[in-house]
Amino acid sequence: MLCGLLMISKSTAVQAQDIHFSQFYETSILRNPALTGVFQGDYKVGAFYRSQWSSIANPYQTAMVTAEMRFGVGKSVTDFLSFGLLSYYDRAGSLNMQTLALYPSVNYSKALNAEHHRYLSVGFTGGYLQRSYDPGAATFNNQYQSGQYDPSNPSGENLPNPKISNYDLGAGISYSSTTGNEEHITYYVGASGYHFTEPKQSFYNNNLIKLQMKWNGNAGMTMKMSENSGLQLHANYMVQGTYQEIMLGGLLSWNKRTSINDEGRFAVYGGIFYRVNDALIPTVKIEFGNYAISGSYDVNVSSLSAASSMRGGYEMSFFITGLFHAYEGTSKQTICPKF
Repeated sequence: MLCGLLMISKSTAVQAQDIHFSQFYETSILRNPALTGVFQGDYKVGAFYRSQWSSIANPYQTAMVTAEMRFGVGKSVTDFLSFGLLSYYDRAGSLNMQTLALYPSVNYSKALNAEHHRYLSVGFTGGYLQRSYDPGAATFNNQYQSGQYDPSNPSGENLPNPKISNYDLGAGISYSSTTGNEEHITYYVGASGYHFTEPKQSFYNNNLIKLQMKWNGNAGMTMKMSENSGLQLHANYMVQGTYQEIMLGGLLSWNKRTSINDEGRFAVYGGIFYRVNDALIPTVKIEFGNYAISGSYDVNVSSLSAASSMRGGYEMSFFITGLFHAYEGTSKQTICPKF
């Protein structure tokens, strides 16, 4: 099994790709560093867990933690400086092929009008990536005798270093604003690029096997439909080498506010997203005060649906969003898209 993997790693035609989440609109640092800190509140802390393809193979298991915070710049608090930190872990296959990553980010949001309703943001991220596999989990033809596997038999293979690590760079730009009567509509658009360093991905130290540059286009909006209901729409286009991914969809929300601040707010969201030519993704989300929990499930509709029985994978996320000071938070001086 490992022989096949290492033959792939030698091939110049094969390139590594990034992880992805179905709840992509919650992963700002992976999506566009210029979306770091673009939310209502002063801080946002969250965690993800995703399991995929357990019905047809060893599942891809991905876990991620993320944190963002923003601070007003100057006494008038017209601009904002945001910081973020994201770390993820991804494992797949019988050889426990895994990736560990750490991505800090910084974003500066510049007010474009005196009412603080339009912002231009420029963000940067620099990351550390480590990929590895477990050579102890591999089996080889030389270890089989008379149809019986004996791990004590020599493999006859000269295995490469099971671990590689490198550094990465990315940047992005975004524009966010409000419109409509009483500013009931907020929206954002943005673009970003990742892997400007094209990190090497070969266990055989082959300089031609690299993590190709990735380009993203982002857009979304929220609309207050009534005192207790709203609509969110999100879309993302990604291209990395020959691979392209389009994701789009939305969530309807109903909320009830039991106090004048967010501590008494209860909201329920429901909707569906579509990863084009791959999966339909029904999604639900519940908010109570500063806390939010979401769940989604990929219903596979690609050519793998016959083998997967339309089962793709599930994803869970949990977030805490709030203000540093209840009555002095920077979110009181600006209007930003609410995720």
